Formats: sequence, structure tokens, C-alpha cells
Amino acid sequence: MSAVHDVAVLIGSLRKESFSRKIALALAELAPPSLKLDIVEIGNLPHYNQDLETASPPAEWVAYRDRMRRADAVLFVTPEYNHGIPAVLKNAIDWASRPVGDSAWNGKPMAIMGAANAQGGTVRAQTQLRMYAVPLNMYVLRLGLALK
Repeated sequence: MSAVHDVAVLIGSLRKESFSRKIALALAELAPPSLKLDIVEIGNLPHYNQDLETASPPAEWVAYRDRMRRADAVLFVTPEYNHGIPAVLKNAIDWASRPVGDSAWNGKPMAIMGAANAQGGTVRAQTQLRMYAVPLNMYVLRLGLALK
């Protein structure tokens, strides 16, 4: 029996009927049995504030970081807002990267997808996420999938 890989799916849109959420849900249904795609909700994370990095950090942060640590890989599914990733997604990235030297992202493979009702799609948001992979020490996987 082959292992099941736990993929944490972060959706860059909080809208219940967003294209990104629909894509993530469809992928979860289509994934082979060896992949468990689990949508991790990020809308309830507090705004990142280094002052909250104390001996008693917010419970949402602790639970979220623990979840990211358990993941074998991360799939970002995001729209593009103002030529970049949505603030809620950047906030989630920042929370899991802290405190310095104890990032939950370290060494994890990541994949990126997006959909937008615009000519450029989500190319700039995806490029921005690729740039974040370097300081986060994540490995970008190519999906080889283009939707038209």
C-alpha cells in the first residue's frame, strides 16, 4: 500500500463562491487516493504583528502553524489583486514563517495555481509566490496544467 501525502491547500480568496475555492474543491475531488488535499482556512488568522510572538501566542496561530508543519506539501490557489497576492494570503505566509529560525515552511514543496477573469490571469501573483519560495526555503513544483 502506498503512502498518502497530506497537501495543505491555501486559498487566497475568502469569498465562498470564488473561482480559487471552486478550483481547490474540484482538485480535492479529482486527486488520486495517494493525495489528500485539505483546505486550510486562513480568514480567521489575526493580522500578523510581531508583538504577538510571546510565550502565549494567539491560539489561531499555534493551530495554523501546527497544521502547516504536518503537511507534506502546500498548494496555493489564488486570485490576483492589484498585480499581486491577496493580503490574507500574505498574512498566512508570514504567520507560518515566524518566529525567525522556526519557519513551518522550511523544506516543503509548494505548487501554485490561480484563476482570474482578466487577460493576464494570475501570472503576477504566481510570480510573487515563487519569489517567496526563496526566503521560505520552499521548493516550487510545476503542475504542467493550463486552463483556458
